[in-house]
Amino acid sequence: MTTNKIKAPRQTKKAPVVKNQELIGEVVDITFQGLGVIKVDNYPIFVADALPGEEIKIGVTRVLQNYAFGRTIERLKTSPDRVDVAHGQLITSGIAPLVNLKYDAQLELKRNQIVQLFKKVGLDVDVDPTIGMETPSKYRNKTVVPVKFQDGHLTTGFYRRGSHNLVPIDDYYLNDPKIDAAIGTVRDILDAHGTTVWDDATKKGEIRYIMVRRGYYSHEMMVGLITATRELHDEAAIVADIVAALPELKSLILNYNPRQTNVLLGSENRVLFGQSTIQDTILANKFNIGLNSFYQVNPQTTEVLYSLAAKKAGLKLTDTVIDAYSGIGTIGLTVANQVKKVIGVEVVEPAVADAKVNMALNNVKNAEFIANDAPAQMREWQAEGLKPEVVFVDPPRKGLTPELIEAVAGMAPETFVYISCNPATLARDAVQILEQGFEIDGAITPLDQFPQTTHVESVTVFKRKA
Repeated sequence: MTTNKIKAPRQTKKAPVVKNQELIGEVVDITFQGLGVIKVDNYPIFVADALPGEEIKIGVTRVLQNYAFGRTIERLKTSPDRVDVAHGQLITSGIAPLVNLKYDAQLELKRNQIVQLFKKVGLDVDVDPTIGMETPSKYRNKTVVPVKFQDGHLTTGFYRRGSHNLVPIDDYYLNDPKIDAAIGTVRDILDAHGTTVWDDATKKGEIRYIMVRRGYYSHEMMVGLITATRELHDEAAIVADIVAALPELKSLILNYNPRQTNVLLGSENRVLFGQSTIQDTILANKFNIGLNSFYQVNPQTTEVLYSLAAKKAGLKLTDTVIDAYSGIGTIGLTVANQVKKVIGVEVVEPAVADAKVNMALNNVKNAEFIANDAPAQMREWQAEGLKPEVVFVDPPRKGLTPELIEAVAGMAPETFVYISCNPATLARDAVQILEQGFEIDGAITPLDQFPQTTHVESVTVFKRKA
């Protein structure tokens, strides 16, 4: 005879605070999202516009089992690193969550992020001071902004953190000012023609987002209208008005995105005016840039980043170089004149097509680009016996896969250069890379690609142990 044991109900931990409670606390930390941290009985409360060392009175706005959110009611003690900003919406929207922190303190915060994340995985590493910008604003060469119908008009801006409330913004602070002006111009033209806005609730409407790119050197402008419909009401007149209003415009594209997801751009583009691409340069190399192309948004620091990565790699004219996650060829083509051969791999086929165009544009003869999943292609190259001297990787935020790391180790390059946009996945991947017979060469160098935000780029060089 068997007996069924009655399981005791699972005990859930009760939060030590309740919604709308007011309390005073010291900010003890700042998250990678730029939120200050106050702790009650080791329970974290996250607060926007709150810096370490400050004492603040807060109101609790949302309570979950393991953490809560709050808002600042009164600042009782102010951090010496705080700066007053005229645009509070930059913080509430999350566009520039560190705009209230002195720039030298931002740079140190980013350096310390890397130090602490490596400590969490058991690695003690040297990290250089973060390379910053002389003018850490107005640097972005691209933006995509949502459009909403509010107060009787089309409105552009950004959503308040954790909400569907659109904060109207005309000066985004981080964008090239010509981009901000173009957004307002396009929005007002659409509004004047009665363009409808896509509504998630009713599943009706036309426009979703406005996207603008502008070449840093070329000053060529691209405008993308991201829509839920394949055509716009009064389309010909809208196009004529946008063309007349934007003298730098070289490309106007309708991007059809019917999907009910958070993916901003669809895959179907239709040129409404001009060309399908614009052009700009990195380190004297020309690049054609499409609406869907991945292209670094801070061209000034991108040149510093790529020069730094090439210098740290110690490239030689006899080297064969792999450029994994090669995109439109920006890294591979900027180092091609320093090596024997460059081989790039990128999963996005249109990006590979762009890379081949960019090869011809720059008269590069010693490069090739392959459309394939990077880990799968690296395993193929390993099986074929390819032996590169240098491997560059510049992966998305999710980092590398174990399969790619194992394939690189199997090819046994002398140098493995990891350009990272996410220090958490970099630290995780570093553990496996070291286990595969590499060691970190020198210090990790952080670079501030995105001033006023919590993001940090870095270059880490791994050398194969003798």
